Amino acid sequence: MITISQAQLIRGSKTLLDEASVTIYPGHKVGLVGANGTGKSSLLALILGKLHLDKGEFSLPANWQISSVAQETPALEVSALEYVLDGDEEFRQLEAQLAKAQQDNDGNAIALIHGKIDAIGGYAIRARAGALLAGLGFSEVEQNNPVKSFSGGWRMRLNLAQALLCRSDLLLLDEPTNHLDLDTMYWLEGWIKSYQGTLILISHDRDFIDAIVDEIVHVENHQLNFYKGGYTAFERVRAERLAQQQVAFERQQKERAHMQSFVDRFRYKASKAKQAQSRLKALERMTELLPSHADSPFQMAFKEPEALPNPLVTMEQVSVGYGDKTILSKVQLNLVPGARIGLLGRNGAGKSTLIKLLSAQLKPLSGKFEPNPGLNIGYFAQHQIEFLQLDDTPLQHLVRLAPNAREQELRNFLGGFGFNGDMALSPVRPFSGGEKARLVLALLVWQRPNVLLLDEPTNHLDLEMRHALTMALQTFEGAMVIVSHDRHLLRLSCSDYYLVDQGTVSPFNGDLDDYHQWLLDAAKAATASQKLETAKTSNTVQVDKKQQKRIEAELRQKTSPLRKQQAKLEAEQTKFTARLAELEELLADGSLYEAENKAKMTQVLNERTQLTQAMDESEMNWLDIQEQIEAIEQSVQ
Repeated sequence: MITISQAQLIRGSKTLLDEASVTIYPGHKVGLVGANGTGKSSLLALILGKLHLDKGEFSLPANWQISSVAQETPALEVSALEYVLDGDEEFRQLEAQLAKAQQDNDGNAIALIHGKIDAIGGYAIRARAGALLAGLGFSEVEQNNPVKSFSGGWRMRLNLAQALLCRSDLLLLDEPTNHLDLDTMYWLEGWIKSYQGTLILISHDRDFIDAIVDEIVHVENHQLNFYKGGYTAFERVRAERLAQQQVAFERQQKERAHMQSFVDRFRYKASKAKQAQSRLKALERMTELLPSHADSPFQMAFKEPEALPNPLVTMEQVSVGYGDKTILSKVQLNLVPGARIGLLGRNGAGKSTLIKLLSAQLKPLSGKFEPNPGLNIGYFAQHQIEFLQLDDTPLQHLVRLAPNAREQELRNFLGGFGFNGDMALSPVRPFSGGEKARLVLALLVWQRPNVLLLDEPTNHLDLEMRHALTMALQTFEGAMVIVSHDRHLLRLSCSDYYLVDQGTVSPFNGDLDDYHQWLLDAAKAATASQKLETAKTSNTVQVDKKQQKRIEAELRQKTSPLRKQQAKLEAEQTKFTARLAELEELLADGSLYEAENKAKMTQVLNERTQLTQAMDESEMNWLDIQEQIEAIEQSVQ
């Protein structure tokens, strides 16, 4: 297990940890959360041996294999597949040893090395690497392209694939969902759920954290605070603690005021001096309780647009693409005030193309495309960060948009986005990616748009800023179109979904869970189609009706017991779902968090955690059985 005891960690002049302790047990999945700059990434660096404690103790099993995601990817000529294989150093070493043994014609060494390669699963490693790359969005052709041909975001996916390929006891993931789209994130979530080792995850995607971890370590006030359960459970318990802390703080302040009043009145009177001195010493000894700061540090709000014409944009039978290549055709979509649209679709389907059309970065190839003369677009995309003037300050950026506004008004506005004090007057160049993204959002909000086009707006934003953005979108009066892998943002911000698929844009009748099922069904259909095409091409399947009936009967006989087990698991999952819904209703009742109901709340939270874990285990068992069924079907065919 990993133990940190009475730890102090200082970086430069900043104390990150002070007398902090935590224990992480083998096989547990832990979410590491906290505000930016509190030391989450430094904690991972400590585990990797890149940093050392200034005081205290840290221990990690000596024989543990640790896997983490590299932060840089050189522009290499090697193919994407070979680059991912490079992540398994032991396999590469055995490969080199085998090549030398073959060159030396050493039969004993060759046999021994083949045994070692087999023991680590080396003969299946290329298939596993290919499956990982496919899951992360790389086509079969792209897997053979050189690393240098990919953009920065895709190179980070290659680094992620490297980390996932490695056989490890401990997996460290720092914001793995950055640069991923929604369907890739669904795949990654499933992969991590099946990981058997210990996991420490840093993520600003609350739904992603909730789906994976069973424990939370919150870095706050230089401490490592442990919570059982996922992120939602953590938020509830912490909210209760903060409420109790606030009550205790206010009570203590009254006591302090009363004692100070006595001291001030009587400390110089001989008859009362001894009592006054006693109270003064008690006042000095009284532990300072910090007031709770449950509110977000960000205060983001969209101002009412100057105009809300209707419709804002009209599209009929529109085709759009690049040059002579059409990406989307026959698009029918009218944007009206109050429209809240989330775009769904696989990577490369054309979601960003549609956003670029709406933002006038692309012109329609054909059809009717009519933006209203009163249209005022607010467009956010990651590449817009590149247009910031790096040597200018946030205030200078805003002054260019509002040259006649008072400086204090502009500084107050910037403060709502976290640019307080000297930060508003500091050059943008050294800002982090999240800080630059916040500035772009601030500039967008100031311009009072009536149409919002948001293409992955939450990349690099921490949980507090994501929360502020989500809350602000609730009150936006114009139309919005969002592409995002943040399911929490989509779920709370969008009332309609459109599916971008196979060159079309159509309303999607369902929610995000339905979309996940659509992705699974589409993947199964594609696999079945590929198998059928392969069979036709190779002429390997030549069965008559009698043979087909025999195969079907054999399949039923072999898979029937497994399907019965699946049915039992499905019934079990239905019960779990119903009980979890009941628990969620209980947790939504504010009276549960009152002091006299603390025992009941703890019981509810514990039961919810146990049920969630049981549900995860039941689903994994169902998937295991499904794999057995598919293996039987494949062997019979």
